[in-house]
Amino acid sequence: MKLPQTVNILLLGSGGREHAFAWKIAQSPRLEKLYIAPGNAGTRACGINADLDPSNFPALKQFVLNNYINLVVVGPEQPLVDGVKDYFLNDPEIRHIPVIGPSQEAAQLEGSKEYAKAFMMRHGIPTAAYFTVTKENVEEGCAFLASDKVRAPYVLKADGLAAGKGVLIIDDLAEAQAELRAMIDGKFGTASKKVVIEEFLSGIEVSVFVATDGVSYKILPEAKDYKRVGEGDTGLNTGGMGAVSPVPFATPEFMEKVRTRIVEPTVRGIREEGLDYTGFIFIGLMNCGGEPKVVEYNVRMGDPETEVVLPRITSDMIDLFEGIAHRTLDEKVLEVTPQTAATVVCVSGGYPGAYEKGKPISGLPTVSAAIGGGAAVTENSIVFHAGTALKEGRVVTAGGRVLAVTSLGDSIPAATAKSYATIEGIGFEGLYCRRDIGRDLL
Repeated sequence: MKLPQTVNILLLGSGGREHAFAWKIAQSPRLEKLYIAPGNAGTRACGINADLDPSNFPALKQFVLNNYINLVVVGPEQPLVDGVKDYFLNDPEIRHIPVIGPSQEAAQLEGSKEYAKAFMMRHGIPTAAYFTVTKENVEEGCAFLASDKVRAPYVLKADGLAAGKGVLIIDDLAEAQAELRAMIDGKFGTASKKVVIEEFLSGIEVSVFVATDGVSYKILPEAKDYKRVGEGDTGLNTGGMGAVSPVPFATPEFMEKVRTRIVEPTVRGIREEGLDYTGFIFIGLMNCGGEPKVVEYNVRMGDPETEVVLPRITSDMIDLFEGIAHRTLDEKVLEVTPQTAATVVCVSGGYPGAYEKGKPISGLPTVSAAIGGGAAVTENSIVFHAGTALKEGRVVTAGGRVLAVTSLGDSIPAATAKSYATIEGIGFEGLYCRRDIGRDLL
């Protein structure tokens, strides 16, 4: 099966990841119309923003029927965990419309840490040792922390989705035991009704992205993101302060280990267990002395990693979607530029704690059609909007992570220099960015 030659697409989401997808989709000659729901102040340059809640499935159904949508692309994880794909498949009026993303059960690879760990164990995928704790066995969990099976620092993960905040890494045993009890008692709401204790993996992280139709797969460019708010990887965890791709230590030898030990058994496991998975797998890995181990799965593309991965892909995005949706991915060609991409995220003052919204943004480059249209571009950079809105005709801040500035260059220093030069011309009250993105890889 194939999509029509020209395609109407509905893209769900409102962040930098979705702006990057919209920018890439807008470059395809096969695009007829692109709708982004709900989108942001930047995505309106790529298509039409639709005032829709991605979690309101009946409203999505009505929209796709009214607007002759041929394909739905899901950006964030919540609609997938809530079962948007199943909703489409179970409704005879819309089941013919492909959804890029896994079924609700397959989305448990991200929606439940315990589900993901058990899947890895069943399929022999290298990962950290773990123990699952509920209200019924919390004292066993405290004993596990004190055993020789784990050592400090202690890793506690809320089983469910906690908006990127449900992971604690603690050096002190007594503090870890106290935090475990607090999590079980509802520190992260229903997300921590169950907690996974994990062995701490020592090494350097890398994110590997895989497109799959549930049978075959394509490995997309890898990336390294920067989670801590402070330079030198200090301070609180965030949704991501920047990213680079490619990653120098992800050598062909290392990536072959990733492919044979992790990607192959993951896709094979999905197939053997009969999971409906047509979309992207984000595999968070730790390079432990040259040996890759899985930290976590996500069932969608990452943010801000999407903002460095998609600009390196030179082949047609709708063609890739077609292969994913209709299980012809093995027939598609994925083309990638060898250039380096670097993204620096500009955040609101106070983030990831309390911050103010509605601050006017100055110095945004005008939208250009030079690279396919759909993003604010300069000679040096692409400015993806993450948390922005339009207020009385002006672009204002509307989130913690406001902009993701991506540049291509022949090296990490060349690419990051372009992004920082672009940021110098942008302003809003409280703007902050890390100035050391990529420096640890040099």
